Amino acid sequence: MPSPPAPVYTPILATLGYVMSPDGKEVLMVHRHRRPEDAHLGKYNGLGGKLHADEDVVAGLKREIREEAGIECEALVLRGTISWPGFGKGGENWFGFIFRVDRFRGEPFTENEDGPLLWVPVDRLMELPMWEGDRHFLPLVFANPGQQFHGVMPYCDGKPIRWQFHWV
Repeated sequence: MPSPPAPVYTPILATLGYVMSPDGKEVLMVHRHRRPEDAHLGKYNGLGGKLHADEDVVAGLKREIREEAGIECEALVLRGTISWPGFGKGGENWFGFIFRVDRFRGEPFTENEDGPLLWVPVDRLMELPMWEGDRHFLPLVFANPGQQFHGVMPYCDGKPIRWQFHWV
């Protein structure tokens, strides 16, 4: 007897961008502590969000960074993708396009509706409170120039249960 078809994977599509300082030694992070209902409450995160139906991933990232930091992306690099099955508050699946923004125009906001925006030395990122899963992929954003990572990180009860990726 044939096996049943696999369930259709229909994740929420999102972007996540890490804006670099002009010297490449710091990254702009938001400390999300303003909205009590925020699933990211208390954590530091890059900038980004859900894609709109009428935009590609680059347009979506640029819009999110403009809205969240008040700057215009001029040079960005797709560093990789991550599938996060079960990541959402209600167990929704997410799929993220992870970018590094190497050059921008304008002066970043000092804060937004989620919290303060702070320049953090890249070599101190792991000291910040963040999603446990971010500790697995964040070093890859700044490693191996010219290669992309593509991974999957299933979540259960708000915690990653596995991480695997490939460089291409």
